[in-house]
Amino acid sequence: MIHQDDKHILALIADKASRNKGYALLIDLHQKRLYYFIRRMLLNHDDTNDVLQETFIRVFKAIENFRGESSLSTWMHSIAYRESLTFIERKKKKFTIDWNDEIMNNSRQLEEDVHYSGDAMQRMLQAMVAALPEKQRAVFVMKYYEEKKYEEIAAITGTSIGALKASYHHAVEKIKQAVEWAELEIDLYRHETEE
Repeated sequence: MIHQDDKHILALIADKASRNKGYALLIDLHQKRLYYFIRRMLLNHDDTNDVLQETFIRVFKAIENFRGESSLSTWMHSIAYRESLTFIERKKKKFTIDWNDEIMNNSRQLEEDVHYSGDAMQRMLQAMVAALPEKQRAVFVMKYYEEKKYEEIAAITGTSIGALKASYHHAVEKIKQAVEWAELEIDLYRHETEE
């Protein structure tokens, strides 16, 4: 299960003389992918960077305990997943708002974010995804955006494949409902401006 690149990186990290080179290579290979995974979970660039940094700190502290039962990418994704959920839980305790209001707030936040480059449809989809419950959001991000197989998502999340499929189905249904709501709101707004 462990890739040749993983073996090379682990060998570099295990040797004190090449440890820094190994960490630099690990970051170069995985930083971008982890950033976008976390970003889709959290929306905000600064929050994403904070969680990404915390993820790499945890990776560096635990790398010696990596057993090679999965790829480094899967193992690091599982750490990023847990760090993202922890961040969301801390933030959620501060704020509780309605589903539709959360979508609109998320959309506004992305619109104002200089680091976000998606169009209006991408922004609205991302806002809907970010309004999903945390675990549904994570499964949706990994399945839809990262095109991971359920087996790898199960390894990352520690969840059964059946539960993941159910979470993905529920996430898709909620997004469909949100799309219908958004279209209804747009039609209502048009009607109000015509009168």
